[in-house]
Amino acid sequence: MPTFHHDGVDFAYLDEGQGEPILLIHGFASTKEINWVGPGWVAALTGAGRRVIAFDNRGHGASGKVYESAAYDPAVMAGDALALLDHLAIPRADVMGYSMGGRIGACLALSAPERVRALILGGIGIHLVEGAGLPVTVAEALLAPSLDEVTDPVGRTFRAFAEQTGSDRQALAACIYGSRRTLTREEVGRISVPTLIAIGTRDEVSGAGAPLAALIPDARAVDIPGRDHMRAVGDKAYKEAVLAFLAEHG
Repeated sequence: MPTFHHDGVDFAYLDEGQGEPILLIHGFASTKEINWVGPGWVAALTGAGRRVIAFDNRGHGASGKVYESAAYDPAVMAGDALALLDHLAIPRADVMGYSMGGRIGACLALSAPERVRALILGGIGIHLVEGAGLPVTVAEALLAPSLDEVTDPVGRTFRAFAEQTGSDRQALAACIYGSRRTLTREEVGRISVPTLIAIGTRDEVSGAGAPLAALIPDARAVDIPGRDHMRAVGDKAYKEAVLAFLAEHG
């Protein structure tokens, strides 16, 4: 698996297919394989004639682990994504992030709009502005001595998932504390690239898509019917909306 080095961290990434590039940024406690390969995104996008780049965020998957919470600010993690584009000598790419990856993608579109052709925010709606991310009880659950001692239902879900995937729970806890950052309405109003926001109709984590789309000059929201935050990721309707959006702006 190829890697690149940035900000003292080694990052694992994949680079598949040919054509216009799209950079995929996964969500909290996930990996490029769990978020993008397994649900069929890499196959769908390469099949549509795209070059697909995806990486494991710092603290996740096969990338290096960091334990200082400040290192997980979404703006810092957007710098990791930009460094990968630099490493691959890609001047401009479409960017799709899911959940926490959407926060990172939004920060990338703000800090380097000339590098982002179009932006797709999956699993993140108005909570990009009005919500600070997952509750700190998730970090507490990750750091608990055992799963049996975790009573918070959301915390139990993420603790069990972290154990199932063999994740570094200390690094993920630092990520929870460090990535709890919202953007202001003024900041999202400065996102200047075409933007698609895709939220499951049963998603209770992301916040609604339409109110966020109303704040971004060139944005629209689509529903992923009948899906919650976890099950929306690989949904067929999500893929179809994204492929149509990319074709429109390609």
